[in-house]
Amino acid sequence: VQLQASGGGLVQAGGSLRLSCRVSGHPFSRYAVAWFRQAAGKEREFVAAVGQPSTNINYGDSVKGRFIISRDNAENMVYLQMNVLKPEDTAIYYCAARQGTMFTYIRYYNHWGQGTLVTVSS
Repeated sequence: VQLQASGGGLVQAGGSLRLSCRVSGHPFSRYAVAWFRQAAGKEREFVAAVGQPSTNINYGDSVKGRFIISRDNAENMVYLQMNVLKPEDTAIYYCAARQGTMFTYIRYYNHWGQGTLVTVSS
């Protein structure tokens, strides 16, 4: 399984970005996919995850009400719509996948993408 994250960039506070994660490997529908992020000098933290069915979703406390995760099983894609961005959202965002149940803990994910940088200016 390979994951490729994209969509990062520079945005002003209050703006929006949409990250994409393409997951190669099948059947994609068996995988739970999560987003994690790591800011400079900090540990990697959970952002959001989506399992099966696609309504099985969980968010980290710091992004609840601002970020939306979704998946398209036909396209093997997972998206993270990030709204009302704050400077503290600045980080490298990673998508990760695992077969089976969705978890919010890093140690349960064994497939990782390369990360995409999100920078939010104040």
